[in-house]
Amino acid sequence: AEAQRAWAATAPQERAAVLRRAGELFSAHAGEIEDWLVREAGSVRAKASFEVRLAVGECFECAGLPTHPQGEVLTSEEARWSLARRRPAGVVSVIAPFNFPLLLGLRSVAPALALGNAVLLKPDPRTAVSGGVVIARIFEEAGLPAGVLHMLPGDGSVGQAVVEAPEVRVISFTGSTPVGRAIGERAGRLLKRAHLELGGNNALVVLPGVDVAKAASAGAFGSYLHQGQICMTTGRHLVHESLLARYTEALAAKAAALPVGDPAREDVALGPIIDRRQLERVHGIVTRSVAAGATVAAGGEIVGAGYRATVLSGVSTDMPAWREEIFGPVAPVIGFSTLEEAARIVNDCEYGLSVGILGDVGTAMKLADRIDSGKVHINEQTVGDEP
Repeated sequence: AEAQRAWAATAPQERAAVLRRAGELFSAHAGEIEDWLVREAGSVRAKASFEVRLAVGECFECAGLPTHPQGEVLTSEEARWSLARRRPAGVVSVIAPFNFPLLLGLRSVAPALALGNAVLLKPDPRTAVSGGVVIARIFEEAGLPAGVLHMLPGDGSVGQAVVEAPEVRVISFTGSTPVGRAIGERAGRLLKRAHLELGGNNALVVLPGVDVAKAASAGAFGSYLHQGQICMTTGRHLVHESLLARYTEALAAKAAALPVGDPAREDVALGPIIDRRQLERVHGIVTRSVAAGATVAAGGEIVGAGYRATVLSGVSTDMPAWREEIFGPVAPVIGFSTLEEAARIVNDCEYGLSVGILGDVGTAMKLADRIDSGKVHINEQTVGDEP
């Protein structure tokens, strides 16, 4: 807390300089950091490189925050000035996930530091280097004063501690909905602010008249990037009935052509699932859906520590592959006949993070107006994020 007060009193341009220098260091050490993302998170090289580039952009974007206006003049009925000032919150706890460990940790760490806060960073224990040590070491080299950023690796007990510590004023959590709900409840009882970025079961809607090959390519990217271990992953494919058979066939062909293996040893499209428990969970959802009547059009197999890119046809909306957030490379496909039906199916979900709509822009806009989602991409798949 003492280090935070001194850091908050630092001149805005000095704080901005630390953020810019951090961005330069992430860029200078990109190759080494990418190696850790491949080794720890199972990232393929292209995903690791993309994540580092986004981290660089995050730092430079946040370097502008220290010089933003810090308040406003309020109206008053009395003969006096009334001002609202924005002040640093104090100590911020950041609990980061395993899937994009560098970016999703930095996305909370960098703005908190830029605005004069101290940070307790708890990375996922499975990605403690790429999501924790790397960030701490870069900011140390960038000139961040000692005591402003602490990295605390560990299991759920450490997460509970950084939520409940009396010095902590704000909690930023990225992860599963059940854990996020528990953190939100605990933060509410402690009267702390909580920023929660949770799960998703995102839909890609394919309208009539689209180029099927291009639509399948977009759908494959949305479902299989980083083995489907992304909160914005395309987890549900809704295809107009006039294109359903052709789209399913094209998506299955894409899936069958994607090699699975160890990205640290070979050039592959899909790396390993984060751990054996999650791998078995993914396969369990597929097998339960097949038992309920779905058909495996591609994939559906465990390969070492990975899972083949999978397409499921003959799916109904009550099957596990459709209802649950899989967090694996599985693409269930169903058909629809009208925009009203598509909107109803998309909205019949406990999640509302991201939706993609492929097709005529005017028709897509009409559908977007009927959908409850945090973001809607038109003529793009569901995965999209910028600093």
